[in-house]
Formats: sequence, structure tokens, C-alpha cells
Amino acid sequence: MAEEVKLYRTWSSPFGLRVVWALNIKHIEYETILEDLTNKSPHLLHYNPVHKKIPVLLHNGKPICESLVILEYIEETWQNNPLLPQHSLDRAQSRFWAKFCEDKLLPSIRSSYFMKGKEQEEGVVEALDNLKLIEEQLDGKMFFGGDNIGFLDIVLGWLANLPSVFEEITGLKLIDAEKFPVLSEWIENFYNHPAIVDHWPPRDKMITKFQAILNAIEANK
Repeated sequence: MAEEVKLYRTWSSPFGLRVVWALNIKHIEYETILEDLTNKSPHLLHYNPVHKKIPVLLHNGKPICESLVILEYIEETWQNNPLLPQHSLDRAQSRFWAKFCEDKLLPSIRSSYFMKGKEQEEGVVEALDNLKLIEEQLDGKMFFGGDNIGFLDIVLGWLANLPSVFEEITGLKLIDAEKFPVLSEWIENFYNHPAIVDHWPPRDKMITKFQAILNAIEANK
């Protein structure tokens, strides 16, 4: 009996893209259901009644929610092309830095681009400090997972796309080859990896979307 794998996501969400990348690296066939979060489908509300958001992975009729939880589920369910390191300490470190990304790095990047005045200044300082900590984790490796893309690469994959979109909109550049040579090389390697490169959302649509968001934020201030 064939497995049923469906992914509920939006066209632009970096959290949904994490699941896309993991499934592609694992060579898992799946069906994509694109959601409009301004008009959520009954299926999405049924499968994620707590948070009512994407992504949701549906495996043989059973829903799994939250991108990091979904990545762990994919790793445990399909053993080929492992995403997490073999040794327990290394696995714990990957999970630690994934949580750092969610709790510290991502909010500081958002503040840098979508806040103004003192909040933005503080966001930039924090973001640069956080990016430095992340760069140190590469430690001469091609990917955070070593020679191959792993769990932490997927969690941080949005760094290869979103900051450059925000930069084009705002003119603020956080990541460049002079300040972050190792991280910049990782961005190039990750962005163009065969399992990744064909799944980026259209850049022109991304710029239009986030320009509208920024305009709305500024209009409400």
C-alpha cells in the first residue's frame, strides 16, 4: 500500500519550505496543498486546530504540525539520507542551535528590517551578534551538517533568501562577504544545492509581498 504524504503550506513561507527541502532530500513523494492564510481551508483548520497555521504534514491521514516537529518526524520515519548527526551530543547541539534560530536569530532579523528608530538599532546589533555565533558553528565545513545538508541547514535555510529580499526593499545589508565570509559561502552553497535551488519562491513575488507588509507597518505607525 502506497504511503499518502501531503503538505499544507503557503507559496512563500520559509517554515513550509523547510519541509519541502527535507522531503526532497529524503526523496519522499508528496502532494502540495497551497493555503491562503486569509481564507484558511476547512482541512487546515481541522488538521491544526490549535494554531490554525501552516505547515502541516499529513502522513497516511495523520497530521503533524510545526516545522521543527515535522522535520524530526520526517527524520524518524524515513531513515535514508539522515538529517541529524549520528552522535547524540552532535544531535543535541543541532537542536540547540535550531532553537536559537527560532528564539533569537529570526526575531532579531525581523526587528532589523521591520522596526524603526531605537528598536531597529538594537535589532541590528543583536542580529549581527547572532549571525556571528551562527557563522562560528560552520567551523570550516561546507554545511552545518558537514559535507551534506542536514537538519540545521534546513532550519537556517531562510537565511539564503529572505535577508537579501529584505535588503532590496529597505537598503539595509546585514550579511556580506566581508563581515561574514564563511556564512556567505554557505548561503551560496545552500541556495544552489540541487535539492534546494528549484524550490525557492519567485523573487519578484517575494519583494512585492514584503514591500506591502512593510508599507502596512509604516502606515500604522
